[in-house]
Amino acid sequence: MTIDFSLYLVTGRELLPPGKEYLESLEEALQGGVTVVQIREKKSDTLEFLEIARESKILCAKYKVPLIINDRIDIALAVQADGVHLGQTDMPVHIAKTLLPVGTVIGVSCNDPDHVNKAIEDKVDYIGIGAVWGTTTKELTSPVIGVRGVGSLLQALDGTNIKAVAIGGINSTNVLRTLHGSVSTSGHRLDGIAVVSDIVASSAPRSASRKLRDSLDAWVHHFDVQSRVLQVYDVETIKNGVVELMQVIRDKSPLIHQITNVVVTNQSANATLALGASPIMATAPEEMHDLSRIPGGLLINFGTITDKGSMILAGQYANEAQKPIIFDPVGVGATQFRKTTASELLNAWQASVIKGNASEMASLANSNEVQAKGVDSVGPGFADPASFIREIAKKERCVAVMTGPTDWVSDGAIVVKLENGHKILGDITGSGCLVGTCVATFCAGASFLAAAPGTSSGPELAKLVRGNMLMGAVGGVLALTVAAECAAERSDVHGSGTFLPALIDELYNLKPETLLSRAKVQVL
Repeated sequence: MTIDFSLYLVTGRELLPPGKEYLESLEEALQGGVTVVQIREKKSDTLEFLEIARESKILCAKYKVPLIINDRIDIALAVQADGVHLGQTDMPVHIAKTLLPVGTVIGVSCNDPDHVNKAIEDKVDYIGIGAVWGTTTKELTSPVIGVRGVGSLLQALDGTNIKAVAIGGINSTNVLRTLHGSVSTSGHRLDGIAVVSDIVASSAPRSASRKLRDSLDAWVHHFDVQSRVLQVYDVETIKNGVVELMQVIRDKSPLIHQITNVVVTNQSANATLALGASPIMATAPEEMHDLSRIPGGLLINFGTITDKGSMILAGQYANEAQKPIIFDPVGVGATQFRKTTASELLNAWQASVIKGNASEMASLANSNEVQAKGVDSVGPGFADPASFIREIAKKERCVAVMTGPTDWVSDGAIVVKLENGHKILGDITGSGCLVGTCVATFCAGASFLAAAPGTSSGPELAKLVRGNMLMGAVGGVLALTVAAECAAERSDVHGSGTFLPALIDELYNLKPETLLSRAKVQVL
């Protein structure tokens, strides 16, 4: 049997809202676009489970949707279900196959690479990967793997015909984050999502299902199109694109919401103003939703981690509003707390751009090639920085920026090498944080540009961010590094103390012709 796993409903009668009958809810969900149904009855006795399964089978057959039974092979046999789903502590697959009719679909729950490898060995038809998010609909016996933990499990399925669905806490607000963020570095995507409470607990399951299905269909279409089309860049295209963003920023003055560290708040706000944008350094969680609805960009810099709750909310709301999120994991390798917090944030929302120095990016990639001393990198750097930055961009499903004497930017397909800047940047505190501010500002400009009529491609429903984030990232880096060169050449700059105000001046006075003539760009 060929099954469309796109929208996989797992039932849970205990979640039904008051006044909603089980079969009524199930039929509305089927009408809304559910493509496969799993009956899960952990607390029912055999007779009750059998009756629920029989009634569900009749309803699913009416809509030509396959029925899968959780755990109970006897129930599956009794109602001639299309398949069974087995947990890690349920009946082994090889025994289940001897009991079930040939052609019965078999799926298993997987939480780690060993589970996936065993499923491949057992030649199952599909796996359920999870839990991806925290959930209250089932007592978890394995750790939450997070969105970023799905890709490596999917990659293990490369070259097989085994399908995969994600499960655990998936709903209409995080479905795009789940789909986009779980794609493996080899380009392997989920075949579907398994949903429980977002449909079953809804008083309008038809609408709930339709909303999820619309998001799924739009994202899959957009992913397939993007997989076939590779945007071509050359040096002149990039330079001219950055100049265009400079003008958009000055014309539109986007709001740049910055949750940043206390060391750089003032200079980051001044740099934002100098570029022509409008800064706000708000940290109260009560403000996050309202600010996300104002066009612009979001910078999350955790040099001093005191507002983690606000960082999570701000990022989730920004994803919903399709606003750029620039994440600057300052000193992420310095402590375990920083590493854990970075992982929590990156699982909670999809970053548009991640910016860090070599040691910070190495820490995110779990690489030991570059070491850290506090917030600084030590050592010679990566032997092959171009390959490294391309791979981490693929892994994190966003644009990656690695700063240093040479700056590297990649969207996972192409790599842009930038060689502007001045060594005195390293002598002022927060120079890397200023890069984050400039990148956030230029990405906000790219978002504004994409919002203009006729400039935004692809189904809008499928996007977590609007605009060309690669161009925004390159623009932000070039703006600061070119301005730094101009500032260092001034006769009134005698050291780091006079350099910083001169740098703000040069950002303020940066002209397109200056950037075009000075920018040192290579496209790899």
